[in-house]
Amino acid sequence: MNVKECILGRRSIRKYSDKPVDDDIIREIVEEASYSPSWKHTQITRYIAVKDPALKSRIAKEGTTIWAGNGTIIEQAPVLVAVTILKGRSGYERDGSFSTEREDRWQFFDAGIASQTFCLAAHEHGLGTVILGLFDIDTIRNILEIPEDRDLVALIPLGYPAEEPSAPRRKEVSELLNII
Repeated sequence: MNVKECILGRRSIRKYSDKPVDDDIIREIVEEASYSPSWKHTQITRYIAVKDPALKSRIAKEGTTIWAGNGTIIEQAPVLVAVTILKGRSGYERDGSFSTEREDRWQFFDAGIASQTFCLAAHEHGLGTVILGLFDIDTIRNILEIPEDRDLVALIPLGYPAEEPSAPRRKEVSELLNII
């Protein structure tokens, strides 16, 4: 699969088969995602792969009260990946001051690039993903015992797709691009 095929073929998957995902494949996907660019090469993105069914179920039940539909997706995915970032690095100078007026918000840009790269790498391995943003941050931080020096930014269910959604309609390039 070439890059264009990977980009055009990747879909957000919300239904998964019960086929387990091998740990070596998860490691390979994270290794590939580690090549994502980041602010001054800070490489702040960290992943927690949750395979334990009881722990995933607890996250699904207790950590998705803001949007219960995400709990259903998490329950059926063989793996749930929590995307975290190291605080206080992306967007900062060595002396601790902010580099730009965006202050620490640059870290979410880095996490977004890494998350999309993770999803594209998973797709290339025949796996499906969806990036979830609606969840109870503090609840899941506590369940996963995420250290204080990290922020939880996204959840990515991961597994072999049990659906093949079609591509949603896209805006025309003329609506997306202004060349001046």
